[in-house]
Amino acid sequence: MTESIEAIVLGYTKFGENSVVVHTLSKPYGRKGFLVKVGKKAPSGVLQPMTLVEMDVTENPRSTLWNARGVTARTPLEGIRGNLHKNTMTLFLAEVLLRCLRDGEAEDGLYDWCARSILTLNALQADFANFPVRFLVELAGALGFGPSAQDVAPFAGDKLAALKPFLSQDFSAAMLLPLSGSVRNALCDILLQYLGYHTDCTLRVKSLAVLRAIYE
Repeated sequence: MTESIEAIVLGYTKFGENSVVVHTLSKPYGRKGFLVKVGKKAPSGVLQPMTLVEMDVTENPRSTLWNARGVTARTPLEGIRGNLHKNTMTLFLAEVLLRCLRDGEAEDGLYDWCARSILTLNALQADFANFPVRFLVELAGALGFGPSAQDVAPFAGDKLAALKPFLSQDFSAAMLLPLSGSVRNALCDILLQYLGYHTDCTLRVKSLAVLRAIYE
């Protein structure tokens, strides 16, 4: 059976000479990898992290790795792809999702929230430096475990005061909070520890180093 689905690309890994496994988040399947043929050329730009795509999925009863064809961008993300800082943020956010979501995990509302977040980042013209911090806070909520100031306090140390406004203020106010790059980096570290604790995994996010660089 083949069906057309909407998905968010989290990344891909090479599979043989002519294919890649595209790691995605979708409403019907949660986090799931699909086999996509790309030929010997490099995968297209549509497979960049956090791209919103449509694709035709064919179920394979003999394998958990299903085929996907006709992968196309559902919404152009010029506001992200034309901005180095936003592009770096999407690398980080996609890797966080890839590492903290288990295969097949599909929390109710997670896909819709994530898609809205991508479109919001794409639309922001300025004052988006705090976006990764807010994204991690909202991700914890989307996964069903808070956070509250009391819950996150054991991870926050002396940065709890800087983190509290992200837990209580709305999105627009959170984007305007005046923070140094070093404090943003520290808050991301704290929230990754918090997410790792609640998802029972160690979030060694390699792209965090790149995100640090744009904050310094």
